[in-house]
Amino acid sequence: MGVTPDFRDAVRGDVSQVVALVERAYRGQASRAGWTTEADLLDGQRTDEREIGELVGSRTSRIRVAFIEGQLVACVRIDRASGFGYVGMVSVEPTRQRDGLGRLLLTEAERVIRDELGLDRARMTVIGQRSELIAWYGRRGYLPTGEREPFPYGEPRNGLPRRPDLYFEVLQKPLV
Repeated sequence: MGVTPDFRDAVRGDVSQVVALVERAYRGQASRAGWTTEADLLDGQRTDEREIGELVGSRTSRIRVAFIEGQLVACVRIDRASGFGYVGMVSVEPTRQRDGLGRLLLTEAERVIRDELGLDRARMTVIGQRSELIAWYGRRGYLPTGEREPFPYGEPRNGLPRRPDLYFEVLQKPLV
């Protein structure tokens, strides 16, 4: 990759940029430039300014952002949950998804969970039909717990499913 990103917590002024990045990373034609697209599974939005604004202003959640040369290139949601840190909304600029940024972003999220939140494990949910993404997380130590969570059908704020069998696979990693 060569250039190490600068990480910090998102602030209110970042909300619009974060929303745009997440949308490019997950949905629509722009997401197809990368490999983490959900465009074949879901239409509609992935997030909105209200959700990101709430996360930025929360005491139990944050959005960690990564900049290279002043440009937002990646972000991740980190929540303090009961006994673990939740990692979500892992987003990397689609044209930079093969640059190693995802690995660096995940390492940073784990550092925040371990060192700043004082928690010893990270959890995430991934759409179960995303076997290549689950395998990528597996290579980084995230293993299936055997738990599944239902996809929130009927909630357009979470996307418009293109198939009736979506669910979330729960993955977990110890942070020692």
